[in-house]
Amino acid sequence: MTTAASRPVAVALLASVFVVAACGLVYELAAGALASYVLGDSILQFSTIIGSYLFAMGVGSWLSRYFERQLPAHFLRIELLVALVGGALPAILFIANAWTPDAFRLLLYGLVFLVGTLVGLEIPLVMRILKRDVALKDLVSQVLTFDYLGALAVSVAFPLLLVPHLGLVRTGLLFGFMNAAVALWALWLFRHELRQFGAHALACVLTLAVLATGFVGADRITTLAEDRFYQDRAVFSEQTPYQRIVVTHGRHGHRLYLNGNLQFAEHDEYRYHEALVHPAMAAHGAPRKVAVLGGGDGMAVREILKYPTVEQVTLVELDPAMTRLFRDHAPLAALNGEALRSPKVRVVNTDAFRWLEETQDIFDVVVVDFPDPTNFSIGKLYTNSFYALLDRHLAASGYAVVQSTSPLLARQSFWTVVATIESVGLQTAPYHAHVPSFGEWGFVLAGRRPWRAPKQLPEGLRFLDLDGVAALFDFPRDMARVPAEVNRLSNQVLVNLYEDEWGKAKP
Repeated sequence: MTTAASRPVAVALLASVFVVAACGLVYELAAGALASYVLGDSILQFSTIIGSYLFAMGVGSWLSRYFERQLPAHFLRIELLVALVGGALPAILFIANAWTPDAFRLLLYGLVFLVGTLVGLEIPLVMRILKRDVALKDLVSQVLTFDYLGALAVSVAFPLLLVPHLGLVRTGLLFGFMNAAVALWALWLFRHELRQFGAHALACVLTLAVLATGFVGADRITTLAEDRFYQDRAVFSEQTPYQRIVVTHGRHGHRLYLNGNLQFAEHDEYRYHEALVHPAMAAHGAPRKVAVLGGGDGMAVREILKYPTVEQVTLVELDPAMTRLFRDHAPLAALNGEALRSPKVRVVNTDAFRWLEETQDIFDVVVVDFPDPTNFSIGKLYTNSFYALLDRHLAASGYAVVQSTSPLLARQSFWTVVATIESVGLQTAPYHAHVPSFGEWGFVLAGRRPWRAPKQLPEGLRFLDLDGVAALFDFPRDMARVPAEVNRLSNQVLVNLYEDEWGKAKP
């Protein structure tokens, strides 16, 4: 039974269980998020991170049997270690990815295992301390209740509040600070039991000071790491609920990166976007209603607006931060010619898959400009289920065009996209263009009627002319078609195929 005198201690320790559980889950989620940004394939990364973390917690729980005396002192020390290692984990991994990328994976799993082991030690020690004052049946139920509540609170707050408003580095340091605060609380609760009170107090103060300094300087840490990683100076960065957006500026102008992957470079983006848009738009003849799925930077919209027949462009972009950035940030808005401010443009910030399921609109041309299928959440936008929805919203004489990765470096992946589009009954016309920042890049033009070369292009293009358009559809032997499997929602073969091919292509 809990006595009146010991009840405040028991309540304080149970509250610490809530904080401990919340902090532990934050470190796990931060490691999984960073691993998916850097290594791709979010399902694989989160699965392996969670598995490694849980195994490490089991190791920690097993090791707790060897802590027999001075349990409050051991608990305090472990809290401080978790605060330092777990709180600094995102910052350490950011820096490692920028300065020693080859060591990133080893460091990632090493830190996950260390933090998991320390967290695995925490709860058994708390339970053994509480056992002095709480009956066993109440002890187990209360500790587990607070543990699960802490995990629930963080699992909701992490993607919706913490990462969008604080970023990964500050989120980690904030929860490290909370772990250190638990240690400080334990220092006060057990002040009469601790043999080296002064040393413990100094350790708490130093840990809190280190974490607070890191929190204040988090932007500087992130900027240093990103400047090193991207080689050019980062002029804008934002962690949104969907991705990390970084814009750099250097000798060759602006570059846009999403989760560390280059999306465009100012000095040659016109080659990519002219190749993406004009073979479909010019071949149609007189497109009036056009949709752009993805492409929140507005570059594709800029090219579409060069056609006087266009009456409305619907831009469907999941992340409102992207469209806001390329509408309101003057240097970036200048790159798309203020396209996102055109009265002809309607911006819809939602998931493109869901939007196609709900909208009734029919379009003359649909431009599909998603990032490459580096994970399953993006991979669903390359499945036959998605292309079947796309077909429903395409006019009988309309065309769709899909950016489809490199037919040279990811040949099997490119032709998998072609085979998947054809599986829903659309006719395809694959083509490619050379973009120096990317190399050979592929596109697939699709429709219910065969594609015919256009007879006219808009004025002022920097890359394409009529002869050049026809040349895009010629594939040399090393990019020619190969047998490919259909990418289905229930079995996204494309994601693993893409990761394998691009992994081999990296130096």
